[in-house]
Amino acid sequence: MFNVINEDCAIYQQKDLPLQSFPIMEEIRRQGKLCDVTLKIDNQSFTAHRIVLAATIPYFQAMFTHDMAESKQKEITIQGIEPQAMELLINFAYSGKLSMDVNNVQSVLVGAAFLQLQRVKDACCEFLKKRLHPSNVLGIRSFADSMGCLSLVQEANKYIQKHFVDVSKSEEFLSLQFKDIKDIIDRDELFVVSEEQVFEGVMSWVKKDNLRHALLPCLLTAVRMPLLTPHFLTDRVATEELIRNSLKCRDLVDEAKDYYLMPERRPLLQSFRTRPRCCVDIVGMIYAVGGLTKSGDSLSTVEVYDPIVGRWQIAEAMSMLRSRVGVATMNNKLYAIGGYNGVERLNTVEMFDPKTKIWNKVAPMNCKRSAVGAAALNEKQLYVCGGYDGVSSLNTVEYYNPDKNEWIMVTSMSKHRSAAGVVAFEGYIYVLGGHDGLSIFDSVERYDPQTSLWTPVPSMLSKRCRLGVATLANKNRIYICGGYDGATFLRSVECFDPITQQWTFVACMNVMRSRVALVANGGLLYAIGGYDGVSNLSTIETYNADTDRWTFIASMCAHEGGVGVGVIPML
Repeated sequence: MFNVINEDCAIYQQKDLPLQSFPIMEEIRRQGKLCDVTLKIDNQSFTAHRIVLAATIPYFQAMFTHDMAESKQKEITIQGIEPQAMELLINFAYSGKLSMDVNNVQSVLVGAAFLQLQRVKDACCEFLKKRLHPSNVLGIRSFADSMGCLSLVQEANKYIQKHFVDVSKSEEFLSLQFKDIKDIIDRDELFVVSEEQVFEGVMSWVKKDNLRHALLPCLLTAVRMPLLTPHFLTDRVATEELIRNSLKCRDLVDEAKDYYLMPERRPLLQSFRTRPRCCVDIVGMIYAVGGLTKSGDSLSTVEVYDPIVGRWQIAEAMSMLRSRVGVATMNNKLYAIGGYNGVERLNTVEMFDPKTKIWNKVAPMNCKRSAVGAAALNEKQLYVCGGYDGVSSLNTVEYYNPDKNEWIMVTSMSKHRSAAGVVAFEGYIYVLGGHDGLSIFDSVERYDPQTSLWTPVPSMLSKRCRLGVATLANKNRIYICGGYDGATFLRSVECFDPITQQWTFVACMNVMRSRVALVANGGLLYAIGGYDGVSNLSTIETYNADTDRWTFIASMCAHEGGVGVGVIPML
């Protein structure tokens, strides 16, 4: 290639000359010719060219170009690197290629760090990130920390948090030092279905070695005992011999029991132990179920949104048409409950398993219900509240027991509520707003499954039916959005603080949304679909509580409003 400077002068450049030259240098080295330095590691020797090592490896550049004793030595002894790793890194200096595998990656990383080959070190970290597993993540995290590999430490921490239950069953977990296990179980970000899983992990670690028994009281302070179910607290925790023999442990159990026995004192007992854990790194697939066509017909269509790629795509359809359907997730399965098929209100229920990608019918409800709210409590019971049976709004409540495949009626609400918001929060079922066919409500009530009683909660700032409701666990708040107040289709949003018992307005959505579905996913709220008074909506917007802003994302591809929505974590 010529670069013309003027009529009498030009520069010729052969851009591939370095690429052609280095393989020749490597071949010359393999023949043992022109080499001017020998590197000795343990009982092995490696010959090389000073100029090549100095040009490609920062450690040798500093050694050979400064007045160090080694700069003139024919033989140089290197310590701190394994021979196999050194050979690979010398070959890399000549070829720019390095073959790493699960057996050599850690020794190569150590060698790269010693020789100041930052890009090789980063490549080793990326290799290890892709091979994290419950059985090795703790060891890799410890190794990364010792090597100053911050990004790998962070990735390992995220993996531990997302897969805590499996990690807690590994040999590495049982071999942790006290300070390390305490650091893990202290974290807000652990992904657990129930605090019971944290308790069991702690007990497994403590029972591994009799010398650890004395450490149980300190570890138990990090277990969020008030979040354990009363049955588990009484039947499992309080009967544990190590706990019964410790006054400090019994005090923690008593604190948890007080939390359940004296609900009026719960605001006084608020601490990190009453705050649910929330792993914001867990994102889920968002399923939009059923709903309406432009002409108002019911749909069996299902589509799913992947927040990683930011795209909706068609998923497996339900077996029945369902609009105004209740949707909830429990044990990583999606339930479509009741609804309207265009002819009648339904009591049928079907369940989608994302592993098999099949919808299966489960036991029908005792009542027909459309415009029904649903929520899963502690991944053990699925509650439905109110709705419309084709004649009147309902105040009846029932829950589904997946172990027995049956629906059981419980205490009715104080009001008949159709198109209300239903959400599980802090061990209660909350029902918000809705209407009884005559009036639209701002009132809120909650159900305590331990006492089977409904009690009033401070009313919302606006009356609403057809609203969306969800919780952000990392904020410990209930959020409600949109709906209809009898005169206006709403875009306003409120949140409820259980400590102050107050509702507060936050930023409004960008558009009015009645019949809106609201779900939490990855630390954000998603307001999905709805009706703005003129048209059914396919648009979606997300809310970031840290910035108090709503932002549009990709619209649904097969729905226009009136969908039920559920989130299944991607693990």
